[in-house]
Amino acid sequence: MPETLQRRPPPVEGRGWLEPLPAATRFSFRGGSGAIEALSRAYGVPLPTAACRAASAGPRAALRLGPDEYLLIAPAAEGASLAPMLATALGSLPHSLVEVSHRQVAFAVQGPYAEWLLQSGCPLDLDLGPFPIGMCTRSLFHKAEITLWRTGPTTFRVEAWRSFAGYVVELLADSALELPA
Repeated sequence: MPETLQRRPPPVEGRGWLEPLPAATRFSFRGGSGAIEALSRAYGVPLPTAACRAASAGPRAALRLGPDEYLLIAPAAEGASLAPMLATALGSLPHSLVEVSHRQVAFAVQGPYAEWLLQSGCPLDLDLGPFPIGMCTRSLFHKAEITLWRTGPTTFRVEAWRSFAGYVVELLADSALELPA
């Protein structure tokens, strides 16, 4: 499939509460404390030590999704240079670093009804208290796995596998029909 087709965002144009996010370079990273320290220095983002938390520096982000699992997100333009730089920094330390850029796409769900829209298909309590800014996790939206990151009081970044992105967007749009005009 041509590169342009692989990176096309889901059809979300014209909906102020749902915006496609730019194409990104993504890595799934796993490693012990030595690898985490080396990667943090090279990547320029201190990887979070608390579970289900995200850290960012400029356009780069690191989401801690498991005890030793992180999702690294950077601008698409950095992909070609980032992979070898991180591999060099990790050297012979035990780790797993897998580029997963084409696996998923991202969009922002935002505005005063963002929590409500996401909770129409997500079992988590997304109120600011239990799900504060900077929290991230894997969850389900109806039957699709998503990665959810609260980036602001009324803004969430949703990462969905490319094959499920249209499904997630259409279910969100269906829920939005209940919103006031």
